[in-house]
Amino acid sequence: MPLPTPEQLLDKRIHDRFVKAMATYHLIEDDDKILVGLSGGKDSMCLTEILARRSRIHHPRFEVEALHVRMENIEYESDTQYLADFCHQLGVKLHVRTTHFDPSTDKRKSPCFLCSWYRRKEMFNLAQQLGFNKIALGHHQDDILHTTLLGLFYQGQFGGMPALLRMRKMPLTLIRPLCMVAESDLIQMAEMRGYQEQKKRCPYEHDSHRTDIKRLFAEIEAMNPEARSCVWRALTSAGKLMEE
Repeated sequence: MPLPTPEQLLDKRIHDRFVKAMATYHLIEDDDKILVGLSGGKDSMCLTEILARRSRIHHPRFEVEALHVRMENIEYESDTQYLADFCHQLGVKLHVRTTHFDPSTDKRKSPCFLCSWYRRKEMFNLAQQLGFNKIALGHHQDDILHTTLLGLFYQGQFGGMPALLRMRKMPLTLIRPLCMVAESDLIQMAEMRGYQEQKKRCPYEHDSHRTDIKRLFAEIEAMNPEARSCVWRALTSAGKLMEE
């Protein structure tokens, strides 16, 4: 029997961590209708691919469709036709919506926050219109850990991005199926799969505290390779990864 290729090993590692997260945090159940946010970045493309493949196994039984939100007033653009072809090959229906926001309406919030909020609002609206009960977001483990440190250092709060969050004001649940997957694995997967890069990257993506925290956490991991698992255990012990 031939040895597995590096791509097969990577694919298995990502899939195993996806399945572990699904079981640990009860992310997907029978008869779920899941709308995945497909930005065009590596994380959301990998998530869409995994959910599409998993939906064909029928255990659990669920449906998945994707939404790509275009923001008129931010120079952040993916090739919509490429995303449509990508979804077609996976057998996933793609919805495309366009929205905008006025950053002058709230000077207290950064353009990043407002852009993210209005994209999320578009997802909430479409999900409820079409009868989805869950929204899947492509945040990986690094995103969750960095958000935890941001909360500690800038807000004095210990929390972050839960793997599962039931919304209180609407019949929707947010899930993050890549919550146990390291960003480094997703970067490798994108390269091996040949995912097309975005046509225009967000002009604000490096102008934030998150970029600083990412660099700081890399330094912490260099000092202590167990730092990742330590922070994750703390989040688990505090019950911050599931919000019912």
